Amino acid sequence: MPIYQLHPNILQFPSPNEAESGGLLAVGGDLSSDRILMAYQQGIFPWYEEGQPLLWWSPDPRLVLFPDKIHITRSLAKVLRNRPHQVRYDTHFAEVIDQCATTRALEGTWITRAMKSAYIRLHEQGFAHSIEVWEEDQLVGGLYGISLGHCFFGESMFSKKSNASKLALVSLSKFAMEQGLRFIDCQVTTDHLLSLGAEEMRRKDFLEMLQQELNYPTLRGRWIRT
Repeated sequence: MPIYQLHPNILQFPSPNEAESGGLLAVGGDLSSDRILMAYQQGIFPWYEEGQPLLWWSPDPRLVLFPDKIHITRSLAKVLRNRPHQVRYDTHFAEVIDQCATTRALEGTWITRAMKSAYIRLHEQGFAHSIEVWEEDQLVGGLYGISLGHCFFGESMFSKKSNASKLALVSLSKFAMEQGLRFIDCQVTTDHLLSLGAEEMRRKDFLEMLQQELNYPTLRGRWIRT
């Protein structure tokens, strides 16, 4: 099946069910806020490397973490109790995305300069959020993603100290339960995320759940953790 070519001036995607077996659905288009938000609402996300054309994906299966099912090991629980850290939301979004890109630079990263600009713009518009782990005045870990309806679409995470990204994910899961967010989209399967309680879903089931949860208002603007 030929890959669908997006028209640069038309905000339209093919059905996610038309994706290749590896999840690749379309190529081209742009990283405007409207296009990115439309993509997430249809279970699609951008993922490509510098120098490549812009690629759009909708994998099957999809990896999802339900906040009330996050797995906290004994060792992680000990870190939560004893480590002198503070979790902040939306205070240094650009730095979080920079750290995520730097962490993956040696192995190749999809967080290109254009992607950074696009997600910083979405943050300024109140859709993209950072969850940050601080020790004193040092940012030691965190993650970022997009919130729509009762859904959070995780994009990337980083750790400069052991377990720091896990601390961010635990905090996000608690916040999600408090705010009524149904799930955290982890996109593609990794052993690391499976160990934290994420589970695979058929794309069909994910898309049905997604459409239900998009019916709720988006918690837009800066998030504040109390």
